[in-house]
Amino acid sequence: MAEAADIQGIGPSPARRWLRRTAALIIGAPLVATLLAGPAAPAAQAGGTGKAPTGSETVDVALNTLAPSAPVKGDTLTVSGTVTNRGKDAITQAVVDLRVGPTLDSRTEIDTAARRTGYVLGSDPAPIGGKYTVKFAKLSSGISQDFTLSVPVGKLGLGDDGVYQLGVSLTGQTSRVQYDQVLGIERTFLPWQEEERDSRTKVTYLWPLIASAHVTAETGTDDQRTPVFADDDLAAELAPGGRLEQLVSLGSQLPVTWVIDPDLLASVDAMTGNYRVKSGDTTVAGTNQAVAKQWLTALEAAVSDGKVVALPFADPDLASIAHRGKNVSGTLSHLQTATEVAGMTVQTILHVKPSTDFAWPVDGAIDPSVVDVATSAGAHKVIARSDSLQETGGLTYTPTAARPIGGGTTAVVADARLSTAFQGDMSKAGKSTLAVQKFLALTLALTEQDTDTERSIVVAPQRMPTVAQAQSMARALHGLDDGRWTQPLGLVDAAGAKPDADATTSVPGASQYPKKLRSQELPTQAFQDIKSTQVSLNNFQVILTQPERVVTPFGNALNRSMSTSWRGRPLEAQQYRDSVRGYLQDLVGEVQLISKSDVTLSGRSATIPVTVQNRLLQGVDHLVLRLKSENATRLKLNDGGAVAEQPIRIGPGHSQSVKFDAAANVNGQVQMTAQLYTEDGTPYGGAMTFTVKVSELTPTVLLVIAGGLLLLVLAGIRMYTHRKRANAGGAGGEDGGEPEQPSDPTPDTGPESGEPSDSGEKVER
Repeated sequence: MAEAADIQGIGPSPARRWLRRTAALIIGAPLVATLLAGPAAPAAQAGGTGKAPTGSETVDVALNTLAPSAPVKGDTLTVSGTVTNRGKDAITQAVVDLRVGPTLDSRTEIDTAARRTGYVLGSDPAPIGGKYTVKFAKLSSGISQDFTLSVPVGKLGLGDDGVYQLGVSLTGQTSRVQYDQVLGIERTFLPWQEEERDSRTKVTYLWPLIASAHVTAETGTDDQRTPVFADDDLAAELAPGGRLEQLVSLGSQLPVTWVIDPDLLASVDAMTGNYRVKSGDTTVAGTNQAVAKQWLTALEAAVSDGKVVALPFADPDLASIAHRGKNVSGTLSHLQTATEVAGMTVQTILHVKPSTDFAWPVDGAIDPSVVDVATSAGAHKVIARSDSLQETGGLTYTPTAARPIGGGTTAVVADARLSTAFQGDMSKAGKSTLAVQKFLALTLALTEQDTDTERSIVVAPQRMPTVAQAQSMARALHGLDDGRWTQPLGLVDAAGAKPDADATTSVPGASQYPKKLRSQELPTQAFQDIKSTQVSLNNFQVILTQPERVVTPFGNALNRSMSTSWRGRPLEAQQYRDSVRGYLQDLVGEVQLISKSDVTLSGRSATIPVTVQNRLLQGVDHLVLRLKSENATRLKLNDGGAVAEQPIRIGPGHSQSVKFDAAANVNGQVQMTAQLYTEDGTPYGGAMTFTVKVSELTPTVLLVIAGGLLLLVLAGIRMYTHRKRANAGGAGGEDGGEPEQPSDPTPDTGPESGEPSDSGEKVER
């Protein structure tokens, strides 16, 4: 970041104090040799030598509290903390005191001072001394002691407005060095602005409400389509003391712009009613409705002033799309959909109309392709960061955040120093205090830069701050409450501010995109997986009588698959995509053909049944069942062709048996293939094959059977004639005639009948 070209001088009073303190140090001759040796080597733990720290790093000084963080005339500055002896020797005659130095004239000087560790003669001022000290007779090795220093601001020797160095040091003796020496020091900064400035910096602070994905693509079987959560971890973030609860509680008291992922709102809103949570292979009822309702109520009250920006649904990773996904067909349409539903979701749940005109790439890092993707869904403002869109024009000050970058697009460039001020572990009080003081110092130094023009500065912190980070951020913003050198401004107004004519507007090339961020992007395979799932969803939804029951939950799940929250979690991202695709495949498989065993046909013609089963909880329609004979010469379907098809419509939980007429010409086996299709000819599910065995009675066979029957009849007549003659010759009846015999019975069964058999159906599985 550009800094002021003119180094602001020290006023007469601070200059005299500085000379007196420096002279006092030089007079202490026994210390000179030690001090000129410079800072001691870092603690041996880092080097693995086993040696304890020495010199001015012997004692670890932690500053746990500093209040007020930006004092005014008449205040008393109170600093509390802990000193810990990291050396091997006990320390005697230990004294803890404050050291207030001259003003730091630029943000670069603040950065330099913050990086220093050990005591440096000439850079660290003399102690205030007197009664404003804390003394310990002895500080044994490994022992910690708490301290509190309270000094009236009037005793600090503050003169001109600006950022002052503030150090807390421990001076003492050891058995090896038996004279006073600085054994430990911690530095921070003290912003000093007595009156409200005529020209103040407008500060826009983004307050993000974003969480990782928790909702699956699954829904319940009821009419309400009860959502199914992968876990119940979101409840812990919403509960009192949780991350999201703290963000709402703290943010409600701050002049911030809320940046909200609509997916988070939709997920919490779903929790206010009946919801299910996956537990192994089953689901259990969710029980955190009260927590969800309380959080939404608090958030609705907090955002009532209307300063809300809605990100696209599920906060899609714009850089991953630009670098890995935009060439996979369908990816940009997902981004478009995610943007379209964002405003409606926020307005429906929070009853406030958000701005949907902003895109926020990860860490504000941009290149031409990221900007193109960010604006492809309709956004005209891109939240960038100054370490990406760097100043190249030699400005001596930090320019206003808004600037045109071409094509009607405005880059809102967040200040990198302020935006990264609270990254890292803020759970330790000492770390948090230092971060707060540096943040305030940077804002004051920025305001004092050499320009007469009021500027608008944007701060875009990390997307998902921890509880400790959020608390530190809130403390820093409260340090600006009295508005002595800053004033709050909403993001929409910041984006509309008059751009600085000399500010850089050239978007950096693709080669300048940070390698670390590029390595965390979703792979191209992720977008191919999403495309594959979308194609399956498209084919599935056309057969449903209630497609909205699956289109909405699966569409949201596919958007979540592109979320920025997956960065750094490639395995979890893959598992989520696999779960979405796997569940869709399960649903598709609920509409299927029932497998058939081999079929035997007797007769010239018959019907072949094929059964379709629908185990879904809604009806299916617009399906076609197609049956194909692989040998139409042997077995023809319907009007004599090799293929026949019939429409399918089945109610929920039912099966339908579809019958196809068939005509056999030649005995033998025929392979049959059954396949479901959507009405546009797309195959649905897998094909099912079975074998038909044709056993037809041909004319030759019938002729042989007829000849056999004729021979039997002739043999019977001959036997009858022979018997009649025998009876006539042996008995000689009274009237000279032969005795009468009963005739043979007429055939009365099918197999014995000589008539052709009726056509009919005989199916054996």
